Amino acid sequence: MKAVSLLTLATAALSSTAAAISVTGSAEGFAQGVTGGGSADPVYPDSIDELVSYLGDDEARVIVLTKTFDFTDSEGTTTDTGCAPWGTDSACQLAINQNDWCTNYEPDAPTVSVTYDNAGTLGITVNSDKTLLGQGDTGVIKGKGLRIVGGVSNIIIQNIAITDINPQYVWGGDGITLNDCDLVWIDHVTTARIGRQHIVLGTEADNRVTISNSFINGESTWSATCDGYHYWGIYLDGSGDLVTLKGNYIYKTSGRAPKVQGNTLLHAVNNYWSENSGHAFEIGTGGMVLAEGNVFDDITTIVEDPVDGSLFTSSSDTDVCSTYLGRACEVNGFSNSGTFDQSDTDFLSNFEGNNIASASAYTDVASSVSSSAGQGTI
Repeated sequence: MKAVSLLTLATAALSSTAAAISVTGSAEGFAQGVTGGGSADPVYPDSIDELVSYLGDDEARVIVLTKTFDFTDSEGTTTDTGCAPWGTDSACQLAINQNDWCTNYEPDAPTVSVTYDNAGTLGITVNSDKTLLGQGDTGVIKGKGLRIVGGVSNIIIQNIAITDINPQYVWGGDGITLNDCDLVWIDHVTTARIGRQHIVLGTEADNRVTISNSFINGESTWSATCDGYHYWGIYLDGSGDLVTLKGNYIYKTSGRAPKVQGNTLLHAVNNYWSENSGHAFEIGTGGMVLAEGNVFDDITTIVEDPVDGSLFTSSSDTDVCSTYLGRACEVNGFSNSGTFDQSDTDFLSNFEGNNIASASAYTDVASSVSSSAGQGTI
């Protein structure tokens, strides 16, 4: 009887632990209403094969990571001829000749031998109705990113880290790729030491996306600017995309943090940019950016010139937002940084009828975001 009682207690304890694993909070902004795997019983992958299977199957799932899933060497390596567009100094990234990129775009760059890990070049396929959660600060995917493409929808990624994807090589792989999807919430995610984009939204419609409370860590041994500051941060290049970027810590980048184009509407609110050796925003044709309540700390060039898209970030005429957002906009804060002050308003009508994130004053953003963004803070 005693043995049965102990077994019963152990089973009850495990059930209680499983029941406690759930999403923290809910998505604000454009991806409001996303449910991911919903109330599905949590599953705990034990191997990289099991993780790939759970993420890619047709079941609604809550997938909990309790350790590091290291894909390094899992698919072998390739040695090939690449190029050195930014020089051969030890701090400079080299480039893999993916799709003849070196040949077509950098024909005068020195050729070099590159050896890269194959697993990093293409992310894990994530199917619809998935929640991917990390437990505490233990959930890490190393050497491979995530790929949310091909018409999938209703996905939550929360409290994990994605790291070490061929960081010395451009075209070595992306952290999180979205292309042709809808209702995706990326929250409290840390990305670090990524070969190319930390987060990239491709040219097809990615519809409603919220990226919140995440830590884009651009500090790296190698960079395209050869200074330890990662150039390829966040690239938003969709078709009619609605992207909320709220409460994120964007650290030690040198460009594309973010790059916005391709008919993408970006609401950048209450983010903290710190230490950028190049530019933060790059706004190309079709990019539409409302930036409010953010803090820029040691960011000399906040937006690259020229702005080919549309930008509203007025430090004075904030009441114009009331017509479209139902409230005044918050001004941005600057410390040892340049400024930006542009008041394009025609595109603000695109906010009407959509879920819009709240905004607070910039005064508390630096301290609150730097301490709460990324994995292991919820």
